[in-house]
Amino acid sequence: MTLSPLPAVLIEPMVRAALAEDLGRAGDITAEAVIPAGLTAGLALVARQPGVIAGLDLAALAFRLMDPAAVLRIERPDGSAVAPGETIATVSGPARNLLAAERTALNFLCHLSGIATATANIVAAIQGHKARVTCTRKTTPGLRLVEKYAVRAGGGANHRYGLDDAMLIKDNHIALAGGIGPAVTRARERAGHMVRIELEVDTLAQLEEALALGIDTVLLDNMPPEVLARAVALVDGRAVTEASGRVTIETAPAIAGAGVDYISVGWITHSAPVLDIGLDYRA
Repeated sequence: MTLSPLPAVLIEPMVRAALAEDLGRAGDITAEAVIPAGLTAGLALVARQPGVIAGLDLAALAFRLMDPAAVLRIERPDGSAVAPGETIATVSGPARNLLAAERTALNFLCHLSGIATATANIVAAIQGHKARVTCTRKTTPGLRLVEKYAVRAGGGANHRYGLDDAMLIKDNHIALAGGIGPAVTRARERAGHMVRIELEVDTLAQLEEALALGIDTVLLDNMPPEVLARAVALVDGRAVTEASGRVTIETAPAIAGAGVDYISVGWITHSAPVLDIGLDYRA
């Protein structure tokens, strides 16, 4: 898997904001009181749980923004699987500033590694099927860019980034437009030639109507696996198929077995548990 790093210009504002929030009005008064000025230290980022790593660039940036003299050496890059006790990276530099950046660095690293781990677990659960795991717009406000990056680190794919890069016609759109036909017609009139249109359907009857309109992608919402299989057979390659609705590691294999192209999972970004990672002093 080739994982391209996020440009620093995109992640620096969120790391700066997180540091400023933590430093408050007077900085790290504990470190300044307890640690002698000028003391340098070496610390290690160590996995406490098995998982997949994501977010090292943000962690490194947190340390460097606190002190340009900080040096982070990566042992297990983003996208790597780690075991408990394994060293992910080491960081060295002025001790006061390393500790001031510790929580911000770990907040990003633990959160994004949790997303990568959750994604990787579902990807592993559906191995052998053609379906790919994809995320949704159910992301933490302000963190969508990095959370979607973490999904890629875990082997998943990204759905649209926002409301402006693709059209997804959902149930409320259909109701307010007066039906599937009018909704799709108006969407086509507005969409540019590079904009794809996806339509959410809840029933096979709606699916048949969508296929008659030549829709690009169908979102098969909350259909049990046996109905999904019938839907995939009905589509017969005429559109991209995406399944959604209360997907878990336990239910994902049966959903993938129905033959869909994508399985969208909201909780991998909005509710994935953090991966426990610690920062340990190395004497």
